[in-house]
Parts: sequence; C-alpha cells; structure tokens
Amino acid sequence: MEPRKITNTLAVSPQIRASDLPELKQQGYRAIICNRPDGEGADQPGFEEIEAAAHAQGMEARYLPVTSGLVRDADADGFGQALQELPGPVLAYCRSGTRSATLWSLSQAGTRSVPDILAATQAAGYDMNGVARRIANAGRTPTDTGDAGYDVVIVGAGAAGIAVASSIQARKRDLEIAIIDPADIHYYQPGWTMVGGGIFEPQETAKTMGSLIPRGVHWIKAAVAAFEPQDNAVILDGCRVVKYERLVVCPGLKLDWGGIEGLEETLGRNGVTSNYRYDLAPYTWELVRTMTEGRALFTQPPMPIKCAGAPQKAMYLSGDAWHRRGVLKDIDIQFCNAGGVLFGVKDYVPALERYVEKYDATLNFFHNLVAVDGPAKTAVFEVKAPDSAPRRVEMDFDMIHVCPPQTAPDFVRVSPLADAAGWVDVDQATLRHKSFDNIWSLGDVMNAPNAKTAAAARVQAPVVAENLVADIEGRAPSAQYNGYGSCPLTVERGKIVLAEFGYGGTMLPSFPKAFIDGTKPSRAAWWLKERMLPPIYWKAMLRGREWMAKPERLSAAAR
Repeated sequence: MEPRKITNTLAVSPQIRASDLPELKQQGYRAIICNRPDGEGADQPGFEEIEAAAHAQGMEARYLPVTSGLVRDADADGFGQALQELPGPVLAYCRSGTRSATLWSLSQAGTRSVPDILAATQAAGYDMNGVARRIANAGRTPTDTGDAGYDVVIVGAGAAGIAVASSIQARKRDLEIAIIDPADIHYYQPGWTMVGGGIFEPQETAKTMGSLIPRGVHWIKAAVAAFEPQDNAVILDGCRVVKYERLVVCPGLKLDWGGIEGLEETLGRNGVTSNYRYDLAPYTWELVRTMTEGRALFTQPPMPIKCAGAPQKAMYLSGDAWHRRGVLKDIDIQFCNAGGVLFGVKDYVPALERYVEKYDATLNFFHNLVAVDGPAKTAVFEVKAPDSAPRRVEMDFDMIHVCPPQTAPDFVRVSPLADAAGWVDVDQATLRHKSFDNIWSLGDVMNAPNAKTAAAARVQAPVVAENLVADIEGRAPSAQYNGYGSCPLTVERGKIVLAEFGYGGTMLPSFPKAFIDGTKPSRAAWWLKERMLPPIYWKAMLRGREWMAKPERLSAAAR
C-alpha cells in the first residue's frame, strides 16, 4: 500500500488494512477518511477495525461511504467539509482510490481551476476527465441542460428494455427513442438452466447487443449513475446528461455475489457453481456429468429473486441426470431454501413434491446461505425458523449450486424512484411510477408483486408501450398488467411442470388443459421450453410481435 499524494495535505490510496496504520502514522498522516462502504468486498476490513487501529496511533478517522459509480453532490460537500475539520495531512481511501480522488476533485471545484485539478489527480495516477464537465460546473451535476435529449429514454437493454422499445415503435414510429446500456452482449437468461442441464450450448443463449437494438432506436453505450426526475434527466457515468420527455426504467436487478462470505473467491472452482451466470452454467453440467457420489447442495436465498423456480430446476435436472446414470443412490441431495415453502403457488406443489421424493432430496426450509469455504468444501447457513431462536449450521458438500441474493441496482436503490426496499415504485396495474407521471418501469427492477421472469416482461412490455403512447396522445392509461408470470419447472429431461400465474397466485394458463395441464409434468411443455420459447424470444418478443401478449384493457376500478 503506497499513498498517492494529490496535495501536501491529502493523499489517496486503495483499501488499507489495520496493520498499515503504524506505517501511515510514521509517514506523517494524522487522519483517515474511508470512502468505501462496509461489506463491498468479501475480504475487506470494516471501518470499525480501521478506526480502532487509527485511534491506537493517535490518528482521527471518519467514515464517508460512497457507492461505486455514484458520487453525489452531497458526498463531495461532505468530503470538502471533512478536509477542513480533520488535522492534516489526510489519507483517503476506497477500493482503488478513484472515488476518493473524485470526491476531492469535486470538492475543489470553484476554488481551483479545472486544469489544476486534472493535473493534480493525473500526477497521482487518477484520470478525472470523465467528471471534468461536472468540475467545471462548480462540482455540481448540470441537469438543467443535457448533452442529448429524446422523446423516450429506456434504461436497460435486457429482455424488458428491447421488448418495450419495439412495442413502442410498433405503436408510434415517429418517436425519438434511446436505450441506455453498457453491455456488448445480450443473454437469453432462461436458457442457462438448460445449459446447466446439458441440453443447450452456452453460445445459443447469447447475441451481440448491436444486432438486437431495434432499427431507428439510438443506443447509448454507457452506464447510468443517477436519476434526476425533477429535471427529466438521466446522469451517466462521466457526468453526461441525457434528457427525456418520458422515461422507462428496466435495468434488471443486481446479483449480490458478495453478499455471501467467501463465495466470489471460489465460484467456478471447488465444486461451487451457479446457473445464474453465463460462464458458470457449463461448470454446473461438468460437475453433474462427472459426479458419482457425495453430497450436492442447492440453495435459494430470500425473495425476491429472478425466476424463483430456477434453484430447484437445477436440482431436478441434476437429480434426473444422476438417476439416468444409475448413481443417484450414492448422492445426497439437499435443497436449502431461505423461505418456508417449496413453491409459492400451492397448485403446483404436489407435482413438485413427487419429484423431490423421486430424487430422494431433503428439503431444508428457512436455511439461508451466508458463507462458503470452497477449499474446505463447507457451507454455512443461517436458520431462522418460526418460533425458534436463530442458529447457524454448517454442511459439507462435494457440489453446491448457489442462487445469490438479489437487489435492485445501486443507482436505482439510492434514487428518488425507489420505494423503501429499493425497487422502482409503480402502480401494479398500469406500471406507471406512483410519484412521477412521465416514468414507467417493468421487468425485474420494479416493485409490483409478481414473479420476476422473462415471461412477465413479455406481457409487461405491451402494457407499458400502450400506456406511454396513450400519455403522449393525451389519453388516460388504457392497458393493465394482471401479474402474469411463467415458470417452466424442468422436473426431468423431457418433462416440465408449466407454472403460469398472476397476482395473488391466481392460475393463468395459456393453453387448454387437454394440451398442457400445468399442474402435471408434461412433454408438450418441455417441447415448448426447448423448441418454441427461444425463437419466440429472439424473433417475436424482442421485435415487438406480441404473440399471446396483447395487453388487457384497464378496468374502470383500476383507473
């Protein structure tokens, strides 16, 4: 750890450890500022540990945490105030030092020239050109004017974002639409379960983003840093500002791999895998294909998660593969679920329980995975059963399939668009924001009480498009979302329990019972999942062809 001096009174650095404090004291530093939130990295010492070590050296310490990629104006003000109040010289640190350098740059705007600020940070090894415009604006994010403006701005180019762009275009061709997303590749995520089961090849689930953005829609290849809805502005990393007349928010959710201690260091090794990542799903199949005995753990975190059936889909396909190879009798399958039920819609549970029995799987409810030690092949669960004191249990494993905890993206959680839990706050029928009339949301990031699945986004996209265009034309909302979601539960190779349901667990089957009875395992449902749904996704949903997804008319009671 080598501090990088920006001025005679301030240096910044990557993460420090308690053992660094005596040397920092010897170098003359009298105060420490921590700009890294606790828990951001699995191996990161907490601020209390750093603070105690600093006090032991007679140094002061202050905690000013800033979310990566989201340095707010107030954060810069707080940093500047801390520099005035703390004895110098001061060392500020975060994961890499960039956030600390950014905070200093913005705090000095208005008192130092832009060239001086850029030169000082450049000499320390930090390029602040990305926030130069903000520095020139006295350290403030300039949202009164934008670098670009569009009739409709869509944040996120996943299933929901591209589908809603196409559906809006199909209704009103003359709109200037922009999609904001930094990714180069678009993934068909429902296919990853099949990759992990040895049915699909991973490359079948990926296409270049540029090939999927609808013709005539502008693609802004950047990450979003913040929303300023009072100014109809989206702020990008680097402080570029995109203005909008109407905004659609659908960036998906965040897989919080770091929320489980030790997990990130061992993913893809030591028998630790997950179908929730493109690069790991093939490892799932490798483990299943080669395993002949031992214990296999399958975990499910607290809700909400995307595709709530995916953790047990991995278990069923694995159990089926072991059954077919004749090794199932030597494999101990354990399903560890943070919740208290196998599946949230009771009509489908009996069929699933028969497969749990077939694979001789043990169901462990109220077991939430909190730590993984890959080399030792042990997993720690926090058990919080009703009417019982919380406890921790340790299980060994030969293979573990992990479903990570999931939250809204950081830039959404801290924004004015979020509810208390961090999800975009919408009316569950119209999907319009409850506080900002020119904002809609769909997909995994919003707070309607529906299952977070691609099938749900397929039905939501026409609803948002219909109501957004109605608003442009001065009409009241005309379409409603009924909470539809679909979860094709792959209970064995060749058979699926096709769960389709809406708000409140109401069953919403798409097909006659004679063709597909969703409460029973079906070969027809497997054919739908394997052969029909991928082309429907690529060639219909993402192109605005609303097959079996025409929006319902908004009832008078919902208006």
